[in-house]
Amino acid sequence: MFSTKSVLLFVVGVLIAYGVNRFYSQSTTTQTDGTMEDYKNAKSVYDFTVKDSQGADVSLEKYRGKVLLIVNIASQCGLTKGNYAELTELSQKYADKDFKILSFPCNQFGGQMPEGDGEEMVCHLRSAKAEVGDVFAKIDVNGDGAHPLYKYLKHKQGGTLGDSIKWNFAKFLVNKDGQPVDRYAPTTSPSSIVKDIDKLLG
Repeated sequence: MFSTKSVLLFVVGVLIAYGVNRFYSQSTTTQTDGTMEDYKNAKSVYDFTVKDSQGADVSLEKYRGKVLLIVNIASQCGLTKGNYAELTELSQKYADKDFKILSFPCNQFGGQMPEGDGEEMVCHLRSAKAEVGDVFAKIDVNGDGAHPLYKYLKHKQGGTLGDSIKWNFAKFLVNKDGQPVDRYAPTTSPSSIVKDIDKLLG
């Protein structure tokens, strides 16, 4: 019914088509691990995976439907005491709402976050009486080694003097769809963001 030649051509065509489609799907699908370098193609913060303070992977998909405040924290900065206190107030104020603070320790600014991940970080925050939401592993927020999440945040919400994070306690506000909608300077107090949070919570 079919010649050997036509069957072979058909099989080869199928294999080529499979290979092209497989390559295309791999090259265009947004990766969801923390090493995703093509951050400009990310659809939302939910496309990223970060490490918790114990080194386990956490997909930000778990925060879908919540308003997020993403902050790079430090323990020995002049802004630490005020930010820790006000972030704690926000955590308590919105404890029963669809709101979460995501805190990322960062040692890039004057070496002011020397504490290690894990128990050392837990002990530091406990002694500081700081309830700063979910705390993740220490990351870089600037430079080539910046975490892809922060590359994405800076790409979506550029700063007034360039995209780079200027200092400890820069803040990004993310809506319930995972879209970064605002950016605040390190000197902006968390309590002054309440009106913006309330607006997103509806």
